[in-house]
Amino acid sequence: LSAGVCCCCAALRPRYKRLVDNIFPEDPKDGLVKADMEKLTFYAVSAPEKLDRIGAYLAERLTRDVVRHRYGYVLIAMEALDQLLMACHSQSIKPFVESFLHMVAKLLESGEPKLQVLGTNSFVKFANIEEDTPSYHRRYDFFVSRFSAMCHSCDQDPEIQTEIRIAGIRGIQGVVRKTVNDELRATIWEPQHMDKIVPSLLFNMQKIEDIDSRIGPPSSPTGGAKEENPSVLAADCFRELLARATYGNMNNAVRPVFAHLDHHRLWDPNEFAVSCFKIIMYSIQAQYSHHVIQEILGHLDVRKRDSPRVRAGIIQVLLEAVAIAAKGSIGPTVLEVFNTLLKHLRISVDFELGDRRSSAGSATFSTSSKESDERIVQNAIIQTIGFFGSNLPDYQRSEIMMFIMSKVPVLGTPQSLDTSHLGDLGTRRIQIMLLRSLLMVTSGYKGTTMSSALPAPFLEPLLSPSLMEGSELRQLVLEILHNLIDRHDNRAKLRGIRIIPDVSDLKIKRDKISRQDVSFMKKHGQQLYRHIYLGCKEEDNVQKNFELLFTSLALTTIELANEEVVIDLIRLAIALQDLAIINEDNLPMFNRCGVMALVAAYLNFLSQMIAVPAFCQHVSKVIETRSVEASYFLPETIFKDKCNLPKSLEKDERDLFFLTNKIAESLGGSGYSVERLSVPYVPQVTDEDRLSRRKSIVDTVSIQVDILPGNNTEDKVDNTEEITFEALKKAIDNNGLEEQEKEKRRLVIEKFQKAPFEEIAAQCETKANLLHDRLAQILELTIRPPPSPSGTMTITAGHAHYHSVPVYEMKFPDLCVY
Repeated sequence: LSAGVCCCCAALRPRYKRLVDNIFPEDPKDGLVKADMEKLTFYAVSAPEKLDRIGAYLAERLTRDVVRHRYGYVLIAMEALDQLLMACHSQSIKPFVESFLHMVAKLLESGEPKLQVLGTNSFVKFANIEEDTPSYHRRYDFFVSRFSAMCHSCDQDPEIQTEIRIAGIRGIQGVVRKTVNDELRATIWEPQHMDKIVPSLLFNMQKIEDIDSRIGPPSSPTGGAKEENPSVLAADCFRELLARATYGNMNNAVRPVFAHLDHHRLWDPNEFAVSCFKIIMYSIQAQYSHHVIQEILGHLDVRKRDSPRVRAGIIQVLLEAVAIAAKGSIGPTVLEVFNTLLKHLRISVDFELGDRRSSAGSATFSTSSKESDERIVQNAIIQTIGFFGSNLPDYQRSEIMMFIMSKVPVLGTPQSLDTSHLGDLGTRRIQIMLLRSLLMVTSGYKGTTMSSALPAPFLEPLLSPSLMEGSELRQLVLEILHNLIDRHDNRAKLRGIRIIPDVSDLKIKRDKISRQDVSFMKKHGQQLYRHIYLGCKEEDNVQKNFELLFTSLALTTIELANEEVVIDLIRLAIALQDLAIINEDNLPMFNRCGVMALVAAYLNFLSQMIAVPAFCQHVSKVIETRSVEASYFLPETIFKDKCNLPKSLEKDERDLFFLTNKIAESLGGSGYSVERLSVPYVPQVTDEDRLSRRKSIVDTVSIQVDILPGNNTEDKVDNTEEITFEALKKAIDNNGLEEQEKEKRRLVIEKFQKAPFEEIAAQCETKANLLHDRLAQILELTIRPPPSPSGTMTITAGHAHYHSVPVYEMKFPDLCVY
C-alpha cells in the first residue's frame, strides 16, 4: 500500500520537477544522467515558460545540498544549469538567469575553495553568453565585491591561494565583459566598483617580474601562463578593462591606481608604478592619453609636500607616459605639462634652499641627502621637459621654447615664475634648470630661417647680461645658440678649440646665405657679437667656455656670414685681441692667453673658409711665430693641464699679433670692402645696461643746485681754478692742442663714414640717454609744485607725508589778486 501511495504521489508531481530529479543519480560519483539531461533540455527548449520554475527548483536543491555538504550533487546541479544556459536563448531566460545567479552567489559565499572555483567557472560561462535584450534591473554589485575579495585570498596552502586568486581575477574579467556588452555598461565604471576592481588587479600584478623591462607594448601571454600565474592573468584583465574605457569613465579607472600606489608606498622605488602606467598608456585609446597625463599632473600637485623621492617617482612615471603619448597627439595638455613641471621645479629649488638655510652652520648628513634628493627631482623634471619637447613637431616646439624662455628670470622682463623670495642663489638655480630644459627642447630643432629659430622675443632675454653671471649659465646659453644656429649638423666637426690644419678635411656642409638670414644679421648681428665679446671678458671662464665661444664664431661663419658679416667678425676678433693685450678689465693671465688662443683658432678657420691666399698667409705666419716664441697664445698649449704662463704681455711684439692693416691689405685685393676694418669694434648698449648705468649715475653723481632765494653767498663753494706756472704754460702752448683736436675730428668723420649704422646709433643713443638722465635729475631737484591748500606729498625714508599751506599764507602774483 505504501509503495502505491508513493507512486501515486510521484505521478502527481509537476513534470519539470520529475525531469530535474531524474538527472541526479543515486550515487553522485556516477555523474550527471545524460539521457535524462537531454530530456530536460528538450523540455526546457519546447516550453521556455517553464525555465524559471526549473531554475527555482534547481536552486532549491542546490541550496539544500550545499548545507548538507553533498558536494557531488552540487557539481551535478551546476553542470545541468550550465547546459541549460547554453541551450536556451529565448526571452524567458531572464527569470532563469536570476535563479542561476542566486545559485552562483551561494557557491561563492561558501567557505569551500572548490565551490568558489565552481561558481566562478559557471559565472564566466554565463558572461560569455550574448543576450538578445539588455537586463535593466540586474546588478552585479555582490559579484564585484566577492570576486575582489577572492583576489586577496591569503589561504595558508599556496596552491589553494593561487587557485582562489585566479578564480577571483577570472570572475572580475567575466563581470567586465558582461557589463560592457550590456546596454547599461556604465554601471561597472562607477567609482565604488572601480575602487574594488582596480586595486584587486594591481595587488596580483605586483608579482610580475621584469615587466618594466618591456620596451614596446606588452604582448599577450599564452593561455597556459594565464591559468597558472595570477599576476599575468591580472595584467591581461587590466589591459582588457582599460581598452574598454571611454571618454567619460577613463578617470574612474585611473584614479584607483594612484590610491593603490600611495597606500602601498610604491612610488619609491617606482618600478611597479612605471610598469602600471606603461600598461595603461598602451591599452587605452590614443585620443584619451591626455586624460592620464592630466591625472598624473594632478596627483603631482596633491603630493607636492611629500619627500623628494616620492615626487621624483611620480615625475619619472610622467616621463614614461609622455614618452608614449608624444608619439601621437596629446591635445591641450602641452602647455599644462610644462607649466606644472616648471612650477614644481621652482618648488623643488625652494625646498632645497630652505633645507640649506635651516642647516646653516651645521653640516649634517640628512641635510646633504635631502639636497641630493631634490637634485634628483630637478633632474627628473628637466628630463621630462626635454624629452617631451624634443618629440613635439617644430611648430609646437617653437612655442614651448618661447614659453620656457618667458619663465627664465631676466632683469627688465616680466616674469610669470615667481622667484623673488628665492634670493640670488635660488634665482641662479632656477636659471640653470630652465636653460638645461631649454637646451634639451632645442636639441634637433631645424628652423627654416634664422628669424624663425631665434625670434627677437626669444633672442633678447637669451642674450641678456643676467644670464652671463656664471660660467655654467654662459655655457648653457652658447649651447642653446648652437642648437638653433647649426642647421647642417656641423657642430660635431668643430668640437674642441684647436688650430685646424686643413678645414676642407672637415667636409663642412653649408648653403648659400638666404635673404632672410642676411636681414636677420643686420637686425641682430650686433647682439650676437656683443654676447661673444662680453663672454670673453668674464674672469671665471674655463676651457669649455672658450671651446663654446670658438664654436659660436665658427657656426656663425658657416650659417650666416656674407662679406659684410665676415668683416664684422674680423673686427670682433681684432677687438678681442686688443682686449687681451690692453687688459683694461684686469683679467687673469690665463684668460688673456685663452682669448689670444681663441682669436688664433678662429682666424685660422675663417681664413680657410673665405679662401683668400694673402689672408691665409698672414694668419699662418703669425701662428708659426707663436708656436716658436709664444706657444701659450695657441689653444694646443694654453689649455694643457700644466702650461707655463708669461708674467706679462709685451705690446711691441707685432709679429705675435694679427695686424689690422695686413688683414685689410690682403682682403682689399680680393674685392672685400675693408674701410670698416679701421673702425674699432664697440659693443652695442642694451636696455639692461642703461638700467644698470642709470643706477650707477644716481649713486655716484651728486648734483647740488640751489636757486631758492635767501641763501647766503658765503655758503657757496668757490670753484675758481688755481693759476700756476704749469697752467699758464699749457694755455700758451696751443699747437699740441690743435693737433689733438684735428685728430679727434678726423676720427669722428671717419667713424661716421665707415662704421656700421647700428654702432653709430648705439653710441648716439648712449649719449642721449646720459644727457636725459642728468636733465631729469636736475629737473627733479629744481622744479617744485606750487603750494596747495590740500597739501603736497613728499616721500621721506619710504613714507609719504602731506604738508598743507593755509590760504592766507600763500603768496599769489599781483595779477591774480584784486
